[in-house]
Amino acid sequence: MDESAERTKIEWREWGEEAFAEARGAGKPVLLSLSARWCSWCHEMDETTYSVPTLAANVNDSFVPVRVDIDRHPRVRERYNVGGFPSTVFLTPEGEHLTGATFLDPETMRQVVGQVRDLWTHKGEDAAQVPRNVRDQNPPSGEVTEEIERLLVGQVEDRFDSTHGGWGDDAKFPLPRTIEFALKRDRERALATLSPITANLFDDYEGGFFRYAGTRDWRDIHHEKTLDSNAALVRAYANAYLYTGEARYRDPAEKTIEYLTTTLWRDDAFGGSQQPGEEYYEGDASDRESEDAPPVDPTAFADWNALAADALLTFAAYTDDERARRYGERTVDFLASLVEEGAVVHYRDGDGAGSERGLLADHAHVTRAFATAAQVLGDGYLDAARTVADHAVETLQREDGAFVDGPTDGPGLLDRPLRPIDGNAALADALIDLSILTGASSYEEAARDAVGAFAGAADRIGVQVAGYATAASRLVRPPLRIAVAAPPESDLHRAALRVADHEKVVVPNADEYERGTARLVADGTVSDPASTPAELSELASDFF
Repeated sequence: MDESAERTKIEWREWGEEAFAEARGAGKPVLLSLSARWCSWCHEMDETTYSVPTLAANVNDSFVPVRVDIDRHPRVRERYNVGGFPSTVFLTPEGEHLTGATFLDPETMRQVVGQVRDLWTHKGEDAAQVPRNVRDQNPPSGEVTEEIERLLVGQVEDRFDSTHGGWGDDAKFPLPRTIEFALKRDRERALATLSPITANLFDDYEGGFFRYAGTRDWRDIHHEKTLDSNAALVRAYANAYLYTGEARYRDPAEKTIEYLTTTLWRDDAFGGSQQPGEEYYEGDASDRESEDAPPVDPTAFADWNALAADALLTFAAYTDDERARRYGERTVDFLASLVEEGAVVHYRDGDGAGSERGLLADHAHVTRAFATAAQVLGDGYLDAARTVADHAVETLQREDGAFVDGPTDGPGLLDRPLRPIDGNAALADALIDLSILTGASSYEEAARDAVGAFAGAADRIGVQVAGYATAASRLVRPPLRIAVAAPPESDLHRAALRVADHEKVVVPNADEYERGTARLVADGTVSDPASTPAELSELASDFF
């Protein structure tokens, strides 16, 4: 239980079968609070609502209150989130929904507590409902064609905010995967989005990016810094630098890497987040020297650390940055320690304790991190990538081709499978890389099945999951393969990594060609051999 929860007057229980058994035995509903350590509104509700003694007494008497950290329990988050955090969800003792809301001030909370108590008294289990995203689990399948990419390119254009940059007409999130999709297909809009992100979300004093802006014009900044968002943005900025060579994309990435490897680094991995500390950030930057920095959550999450390793090694590949390379390699080694019989452990906290394992997001991002390490550092990481990918395919992929988000067991709605499109896209994209690196067509087939499981709804997929279209396009037109018959860190290998196509796959130590040469392979066409970086660069310019 985090300190914010412990300071309230609520008698919180941990998520688990024991809490639901208590609710069944007492005939009481469950009050489920979904919170995060980086969430300012979550802390606000703890301080202003859950700390009111009379209100807390009503909650403790009428409900079994359960607190869940959404980062540590992503399966719970995805089944019970009611539109933001905190989520305040009232459940039956079996874990089905009664009603829910986000932030509630004390007066509104009193009203809701009374209403739910009356609802439970008069209707009981008859008032229960199962959310649609859990209830309807039959994604419309279809053929994987170039139409998927075309539809998302249209979304990128239609949903773009030409006045302020970015996508959407309300709160602005950076959407780094959407930026990367656009970098190759609509570069002007991609770069026009990075500009307001740098101007408004980048902390140019300490480095790192804030999580999002609350308004369309990038104001009302929410000052939490999370590892997943920062890692994904480092990769997006690195890829923008790959195409442009401009310092305005390299510099924010480099300074964010410095932030990650100092503020968030914890012995052998990255902590999950830094709390918002609004007063800390609202004054002049120089005033921070005399203030205590907001606390850091030391929890090392597998998926977020995998995103960081991927981003750091990508940046190192383009720049030869030694810090990025060193910490990227250390993080990959940490990820290897989380793999137990093929399954990835979701997190280890500051005390070394572990968690559940075998989650889709962990397997998707860890597979990608190992695949990136194989391209940048050498093929010694391929066995680890295959082990993690094989476990996901064997345990999480269903007959319809889609991957579920994790084991289908646990209290409440955890025994109901979820097929998240973003997780399926991330794993499919990693499997495509792995197929090219290993020559094993089974990985491409698994990726095609996963993408095809959602293809019938391609016209309804929003710009927020443009990564799905990235995977689809790489299945329709296999990505550029650069086979380098030379060791990692050789001049030829470094030149291959810097070919201006961020969706390419570089295969070091390729043994099918003459030693000391490199070739570009795409659409069944094999280039002439290149034996120097200059020759490879010339071949690449002719190839595109």
